[in-house]
Amino acid sequence: MHPNIVLNWSAILVAMVITFMFGGLWYGPIAGKAWAKAMGMDISKKPEPAVMKKAFLLQIIGLFLLTYVMAHTVPIWRASVWGAGEDMPNYTYGFFGGFFTWLGFYVPMQLSKVAWEMRPWKIFFINTVHDFINLQIIAQVLSNWR
Repeated sequence: MHPNIVLNWSAILVAMVITFMFGGLWYGPIAGKAWAKAMGMDISKKPEPAVMKKAFLLQIIGLFLLTYVMAHTVPIWRASVWGAGEDMPNYTYGFFGGFFTWLGFYVPMQLSKVAWEMRPWKIFFINTVHDFINLQIIAQVLSNWR
């Protein structure tokens, strides 16, 4: 038996757009100054346009890869995908898909950065909270828009 996963390309695109905007808010007005200070960055210096263009392109590629993979992993929580019964409410699958991805992959990577790159705990908390919310946005869009 294998899962019957159907990709919703509109949901993937919308999740990418929402998380891109969320990232701008999180690392901008919400936590940007604290993050930059903890990273030792001078926020008075603006990056060159070519640097920003490259950063946006890499961010979009990364969001596509993340959302595309999440579109495959979030549905595997559903009994109906396996032909094994009734589903619970959609938000349940979004929460658990995002939560366990965050707990098993993102938190350990951020802990490694504290351990080996000597990143401050403040960066750990700013990044892991961002990652949790980001994954929840993606997983909720994907689980609720089928």
